[in-house]
Amino acid sequence: MSQTTPLDVGFEGLDALGDVDALCLFVAEDDRPLPATAGFVDWRLCGALSRVLQGGFFTGVKDDWLLLPADGKLPVPRIFVVGLGPRKKLDAAALGAALAGAAKVLGRAQVNAVALEVPAGGLLDDTARMEAYQRHFLPAFKGGRVSLLADKALVRLLPARKG
Repeated sequence: MSQTTPLDVGFEGLDALGDVDALCLFVAEDDRPLPATAGFVDWRLCGALSRVLQGGFFTGVKDDWLLLPADGKLPVPRIFVVGLGPRKKLDAAALGAALAGAAKVLGRAQVNAVALEVPAGGLLDDTARMEAYQRHFLPAFKGGRVSLLADKALVRLLPARKG
């Protein structure tokens, strides 16, 4: 199973991603403006993600996928963006499916170390978000390391490290 390292959501957390192969973002179709990590990434990319959304190439609907280069503006080479559907309807089942799908695609892309933020909103509390991450993403992700961009409330729900 992959090892999870927590990082703060924000520019500081993004700047600490030098040891990951990819960043995985989750964007809902009703996320305008982009929240949390997606918003910080869009800022660093000078609005590139917003332009893709405005152009309709990627809209954030369920099962929508986008791959962006970081172009040296972030310490990761690739950014995978996963559509969630409407955030206000996001529940544990939809989140679990999105996380499992992301793990599968990252595996096909041979990502060994990834950073991601577990989406919030909709009908989810922090416990449901952590359970979805542990049940659906971690078992399906074939890489070795995950940097979890999370607030302190979610980090407290991570299992204590053994060792």
